[in-house]
Amino acid sequence: MFDRAAIVLAGGLSRRMGAENKLLLPLGGQPLLRHAIAACIAATDAPVTVVTGHEATAIAAALEGLPVHLVHNPDFADGQMTSLATGLRAVPDAAATLIALADQPLLDAASLDWLFTAFAGAGGTKITIPLRGEDRGNPIVVPLHLMPDLQADRRNPGCRKFTRDHPELVHWALTGNPAFFTDVDLPEDLARIRQHFDKLGRRSGKLRSLLHRLNPFLPMTDAQASLLASVKFPCC
Repeated sequence: MFDRAAIVLAGGLSRRMGAENKLLLPLGGQPLLRHAIAACIAATDAPVTVVTGHEATAIAAALEGLPVHLVHNPDFADGQMTSLATGLRAVPDAAATLIALADQPLLDAASLDWLFTAFAGAGGTKITIPLRGEDRGNPIVVPLHLMPDLQADRRNPGCRKFTRDHPELVHWALTGNPAFFTDVDLPEDLARIRQHFDKLGRRSGKLRSLLHRLNPFLPMTDAQASLLASVKFPCC
């Protein structure tokens, strides 16, 4: 059994984003969905289960090279609940399972580690959900013993109804981290996130230039300089 597993839902339709599949749109030099999935890979020890649906072949191609387990939901047009049910059936057993959305590109390994730590700190027996004010965020963390309960209601499988019906089984993890509350539903959402990534890219470029100038005094390879320039420091 694994300590940490993850299900990422990457198979929905994107009607409000127009004809293009939002998960495949470019962001920071790669398809949008790779950001959240890469964060899940870094924060878990089981192969990440990615549920596909709409344009499954293109989604699979966009994830080439990543250590993920793809499962297809043929009923994706019936709603996200069907994709979650597919993922719940396919994910390996783990003490904690993260259920994530593929359209949250601000997620990173540090954010997910924080959420897993909050889950463990509350005893590891309740569903841990990020909360900011009255806003419920994603992803969520589910303990192994509650995984079957999320599938018990065949007409409405999943987390939202279950957690509303059983508030005693929920741990609300209070946080101001925008990564848990930022997704891409509209073109203007993507525009704002692209501005954020552009800003990070400019900051990284400036730091890389500074490291290059310091190289005579602080020797490092180009790969080392790039890695250091990509680190997100607390002050930034």
